[in-house]
Amino acid sequence: MLCALAVGLALAGTAAADPITQDPTKAPKGDYVLDKRHASLIAKIPHMGGFSKLVVHFNSLDGAFSYDPENWTSTKVTITVDPKSVDSNVPGFNDEIAGPKYFDAARYPTMTFVSTSAAGEGGHGVVNGDLTFLGKTKPVVFDVTFNGVGPGLMGFGTRMGFSGVGKIKRSDYGLKVMFAGDDVDLQFEVEFVKR
Repeated sequence: MLCALAVGLALAGTAAADPITQDPTKAPKGDYVLDKRHASLIAKIPHMGGFSKLVVHFNSLDGAFSYDPENWTSTKVTITVDPKSVDSNVPGFNDEIAGPKYFDAARYPTMTFVSTSAAGEGGHGVVNGDLTFLGKTKPVVFDVTFNGVGPGLMGFGTRMGFSGVGKIKRSDYGLKVMFAGDDVDLQFEVEFVKR
């Protein structure tokens, strides 16, 4: 009996944690911070002429925004990425990527994205912003899906989720690497929780 009750409560908690709407005007007003355990940034860089794409993952992200559902298109989100957290899944290569030849993380310890505008409807849209990387700031556009807003784990708190893709050129940031293409695909999955 107790076991059945525990399973029932666990399942009820899981169901209660689902997003309840993809309408950004229904999300509660307030300050939101990135859930670092549910934040992922992936970059895909063409190898040589495009034989394949090197896929790297960044393991350390942070970010926040203040949200007003009556003026959601003016939301300013800031995301910082630690370039030393790059993970290529190639033994010994991570330090080389984070080193002076590529990301020069000792000199430029953060990559930062700051949004400048947002637009869309039906849970889909675009977010424009500025990406600062290697000391240079350039505009970037992300196609974003608002996965929804709803209660957090076990029905407590408020959580928002987003998925997105974008593209940058390495040459825009002065990153010149032999045997790699210029176009870099970016992909993110992030969740924010209300303070």
